[in-house]
Amino acid sequence: MTSLVSILIPAYNAERWIAETIQSALAQTWPDKEIIVVDDGSTDGTLAVARRFETRGTRVVTQPNQGAAMARNTAFSLARGDYIQWLDADDLLSPDKIAKQMEAMEKSQSKRTLFSCGWGYFRYRPSKAEFVPTSLWCDLSPLEWVLRKWEGNLHMQTATWLVSRELTEAAGPWDARLLGDDDGEYFSRVINASDGIRFIPQGWVYYRITPSNRLSDIGRSDKKMEAQFLGMKLQIGYLRAREDNDRVRAACVSYLQTWLPTFYPNRPDLVQEAQQLADILGGQLSLPKTSWKYAWIERLFGFAAAKHTQMYFNQAKSFALRAWDRMMYSLERTSNLAT
Repeated sequence: MTSLVSILIPAYNAERWIAETIQSALAQTWPDKEIIVVDDGSTDGTLAVARRFETRGTRVVTQPNQGAAMARNTAFSLARGDYIQWLDADDLLSPDKIAKQMEAMEKSQSKRTLFSCGWGYFRYRPSKAEFVPTSLWCDLSPLEWVLRKWEGNLHMQTATWLVSRELTEAAGPWDARLLGDDDGEYFSRVINASDGIRFIPQGWVYYRITPSNRLSDIGRSDKKMEAQFLGMKLQIGYLRAREDNDRVRAACVSYLQTWLPTFYPNRPDLVQEAQQLADILGGQLSLPKTSWKYAWIERLFGFAAAKHTQMYFNQAKSFALRAWDRMMYSLERTSNLAT
């Protein structure tokens, strides 16, 4: 007998990508799986596209728009699986991702072991995904994993994790107050409740780079800034509750420093609160500076102008790269259809 894995897909206005995502879930070689899509009140054709897959065993439910965290909580409430695979509606899994992790999971002596794998960025063509290993791509203790993440400003994509039901229930639900980096806060709790992280080098996650209106984009939104800072304080609290030493406090200060440009100069109150927290931790934060390319703008017009110029340049660059990749993707599809 094999263990049931629940693949949970929250979706909001993902009409363009949701079919590929569901197909990657259906293509998993692990035989005992269920796929649950929760449409979070989409205003486009997401729900209609998802329902095309109901004849292939995918369960699709819809709810009024409540945010990604609540959609994930709804999905888990419907799940029957012994293990949970979270999957955003625009990302993809390699066919053997779950199978490779479950093979290791079934040999594990603990339901509290957390499993991860490699991941890479792509836009339209998964074959062009860039996989860049970091110091998180190995077996680690919960404490060491978080320390390395904050010390190096690293990231582990949401879909890389495979989580037992026991560990999922121990961590508690997704926090609906958090409008960005809710996955960072959630998996801080999962990691804290685990007895260690196992990295499985086989199997991959493909993380699609989408336009800047994605959930993780904060921009100038006061609500998103406040939610981001709340999530940061929660995560610092989880880490210090586990262990509180010089390295832990220094990592917390590095974490605050990394995110300080998000709040500066638009929210001086949050900047001040971050500085006060750094003081309590025995550190000190430096006010952000722009890179040398934008230093002249900062000298003439101030940091805010330089920051926004850099943001607009990055958005324009990202748009150009997406347009190029989309064109190549279309050409490849046309060529494949012709043959």
